[in-house]
Amino acid sequence: MTKHHITLAGAAAIAIAVAAPAALAQDATVAKRVDKLEKEMRAVQRQVFPGGAPTFFEGEIAPEATPGQVVKSNSPVADLTARVDALESQLQALTGQTEQNAFHLRELEKQFAAYKAEMDKRVPPAAAGEPAVTPASLPVALAPKPVAPTPTPVATATPPKKPATPPAASTGKPDAARLALVKKVEIPSSGNEQQDAYDYGFRLWSAKLYPEAQAQLKTVVTKWPKSNQASYAQNLLGRAYLDDGKPSLAAVAFYNNYKDRPDGPRAPHSLMYMGVALDKLGRKADACKAFRELDEVYGAKAPQDVRTDAAAAKAKAGC
Repeated sequence: MTKHHITLAGAAAIAIAVAAPAALAQDATVAKRVDKLEKEMRAVQRQVFPGGAPTFFEGEIAPEATPGQVVKSNSPVADLTARVDALESQLQALTGQTEQNAFHLRELEKQFAAYKAEMDKRVPPAAAGEPAVTPASLPVALAPKPVAPTPTPVATATPPKKPATPPAASTGKPDAARLALVKKVEIPSSGNEQQDAYDYGFRLWSAKLYPEAQAQLKTVVTKWPKSNQASYAQNLLGRAYLDDGKPSLAAVAFYNNYKDRPDGPRAPHSLMYMGVALDKLGRKADACKAFRELDEVYGAKAPQDVRTDAAAAKAKAGC
């Protein structure tokens, strides 16, 4: 063998020795990428498919060779590269799906929170066949007490005005006996339209003409919603419903007065009577919640009669 042949053989051996570590390093790098991607894929799968099978299955669809393209060999490096490409593609798709699912979940949570807040504001109607509530069925401490009308200063002198024709009972045909009772109630004519309207509703309620009192008091609330008389009228409207054996409507009237006029002169009364109405409906837990809110919001600022009646009502409801 010549010296030239020996030199070529030595060079080939050196090339093989240098290439082998490089191939091994490349295999190790691709293997690390595969291990990392497989771990990430499993993590994404656990998020997208919670409770699914823990086994991960590799895709078996290989890319087709295009005309004129040489098919790649099935060497370990080529297989690992194909696995890495497939894993990267799947990981990208699953990541996008996860982000979309998270966005939809956030939107659903916002909609549910808005729906829950709206439903919390409403008082569900009473169940059919609820027992009628009359003044005689209430304990002495909770018996309706007359609400003394509060005089309101007159801004300007106006001619005396009277309310519209006294409301009649909401029946198909006017009852002559009922109309006679309504006519017996004197219509105030002090010259203060707002005060006269409330006083007339108060007199109808005192005469136990509850449907007529309800119609008159609703007129006061609708016509002067921001006045102190609206607070008195809305609270007395709830009392009229309660005395008329309609605790579900009474609870709504009391709640609206407390919600719309929390600083009104009759807001503490309405909150206390709302608890009474809820107790009549058999919703003792909600009634106790109303009594607790009365203590937290008004406390010692509540009138003495409200605190006394609330204590009796809480004892009755077992709060």
